[in-house]
Amino acid sequence: MSSLQKWTISEPYISVSGSLLEGPFYDKSRNEFRFVDIWEQKLYSFDLTKGPTSLKTVDTSESIGVTANIANASEAQKDQIVAAAKYGFAFVNRNTGELSYIARPWDNPDKLHKMRFNDGAVDSRGRLWAGAMNDPKVQSPVNEGVLFRLDPDLKLNSMIEELTIPNGIGWNDTNDTMYLTDSPTGRIFAFDFDENTGEISNRRVHFDIGEPKEPDGFAIDVEGCIWSAIYGGGKIIRISPEGKVIGEILLPTRNITCPAFVGTELFITTAKDDTNDDQFPESIRYGGHLYRVDVAVQGQPRHEFRINP
Repeated sequence: MSSLQKWTISEPYISVSGSLLEGPFYDKSRNEFRFVDIWEQKLYSFDLTKGPTSLKTVDTSESIGVTANIANASEAQKDQIVAAAKYGFAFVNRNTGELSYIARPWDNPDKLHKMRFNDGAVDSRGRLWAGAMNDPKVQSPVNEGVLFRLDPDLKLNSMIEELTIPNGIGWNDTNDTMYLTDSPTGRIFAFDFDENTGEISNRRVHFDIGEPKEPDGFAIDVEGCIWSAIYGGGKIIRISPEGKVIGEILLPTRNITCPAFVGTELFITTAKDDTNDDQFPESIRYGGHLYRVDVAVQGQPRHEFRINP
């Protein structure tokens, strides 16, 4: 495709040697960037001014899939962020990694054990959306995944069931369309979104990758394009609002998990890869690190979770 814009990254920005890096997040108020390692149960952060030498690591004792800032945090919550973790939604102390659960979707211990939360995002009204899936450390994922919505009154709502690996989630700039990835299907779905109520309807396919690769997490830019990480494909693809691929970022490793914008730069998390071949000759060496690239377009602002007083 002659109109396909391409970028190539040759080496990591920060070498972490992690297992499953995910949840990249730009904290503008602190000029800090953070991400997690789901399998190794770690929370990483660094000062964007100081760069890789300022990287800090905190053990979280349980897996975390995604984090968000708290918009109206009290003085007692100044060191806390909110997360979708192993057993549900929790406050996390960014300095100690201590988790304090605020909403668990299931009472059944067996159900809690075999599920864990994955990706998510906060909508324009401060509601935190996140998907739960079968924990691969317990069993292979099947269609028991569920998309949940945590409201500012801390009420938990089950929004979509029978997903497999619910992943990247986001909204268009007019907040009337929500996008959701279900990775094993190869599809990103679109829904009509009611910004006032948080309800969704009219599920439809926005993008189908059409090959045995899995779209993972994504970020959305100010032009309404989705930058989707392709797990197993060694790339990020830029998808237009019409659902067409108009750009790609090539990386030196196979398992790309999620991008996040910092200005016009995309910071990209990856997972380790135990398979080496001619297509990705450096895949083992370069998996499980953090990458960055300037793509000359700004990302959508990230919203913060709100708590009703």
